[in-house]
Amino acid sequence: MQIRYSEHIKGRLTLRKIEYDLPRKIFEKSEERYSDVKTGHTIAVMKVELYKKIREVMVAYVIEKNCGKLLTIHPLKEGQKRNRIESGRWRKI
Repeated sequence: MQIRYSEHIKGRLTLRKIEYDLPRKIFEKSEERYSDVKTGHTIAVMKVELYKKIREVMVAYVIEKNCGKLLTIHPLKEGQKRNRIESGRWRKI
């Protein structure tokens, strides 16, 4: 499958000083996926080394014509994933 980065995610990578290939790695290798009922996007979550710590990082994406378009990336704060699951915003796929 082809993978494209949105302009937004490119800006986030620069702003947050995140390695350019990390969103692709999370998209391809994550075994934890959710549907975000608020945005309609799919969310991939994976533990990775970021800022010299192991952290959970999420990548939001959509599939368009057999192409994964990666929309945004950010490290999850403590409890953020749990809160989104418990509130019903994120539903396990």
